[in-house]
Amino acid sequence: MSHLPCVEVEPAGAASAAVIWLHGLGANGHDFEPVVPELRLPAELAVRFVFPHAPAMPVTVNNGYVMPAWYDITEMSVGHEVDTEGLLRSAAAVTALIDREIGRGIDSRRIVIAGFSQGGAVGYQAALTCSRPLAGLLVLSAYFATAETIQPHPTNRRLPIRIFHGTADPIVPEFLGRESRDLLERMGYQPAYKTYPMQHAVCGEEIADISAALQEWLATA
Repeated sequence: MSHLPCVEVEPAGAASAAVIWLHGLGANGHDFEPVVPELRLPAELAVRFVFPHAPAMPVTVNNGYVMPAWYDITEMSVGHEVDTEGLLRSAAAVTALIDREIGRGIDSRRIVIAGFSQGGAVGYQAALTCSRPLAGLLVLSAYFATAETIQPHPTNRRLPIRIFHGTADPIVPEFLGRESRDLLERMGYQPAYKTYPMQHAVCGEEIADISAALQEWLATA
C-alpha cells in the first residue's frame, strides 16, 4: 500500500523505537526535523523519527489556497465546525505509518505519536483509536477536534499523554489546550498538562520536556 511521503531521521544503529511527528497547517515534514539533535536523546534509545508530509489541499480560510493540510479549516472562530472526514482520513494515514513501523520490526509499545497544532488534532484521533498499544502521545499547541465523535480503542485506555501549550497562543488559544485535558480526564485518561510563555510555537524548555517524556516512555530495561 502507498504511505504518506515522509522525512526520516535514523539513529546511529538499528532503530528499536519510532516517533511519528505531525506538523501544523502549511508546514511540511521538514518543519520539526531540526529539533531532533536538540532533544539530545541517548543513543541507546535508538529512535527513528518519522515526519510525514500532509497532502496538499485547498484550505477554505486561506481563500482556497492549496497548501499542506491534514484537513480543511473552514473558519478561524473558536468552536468552528471541523472537517471530520478529512481529519479521519489523515488519522487513518497515520495508523498506516504505525503499521509500517511495526512491519519494520518496531514494537508498537515503543512508538510515540506527536503532533503540533493541526497535527496534534490528528494525533489525538490516531493514537486514541489505535488497536495496538503505543508508548505515548505528545500534543503541542493543539485542540481535541474529534472529542465528541471519537471511539477510543480500549487497548490504549492507559496511554501516557502530555499536552504542551503556549500561554499567549493567538492561533489555538491556550484554553483549548486546557479544555482538551479536561475532556480526556472525563474520558478516563490522566494527561499531564504544561504551559510556556510563548505564542504558537515551540520553545527550548518545551523541547527539554519533550526529550524527558521520550526518555521516560522509551527507556530500555
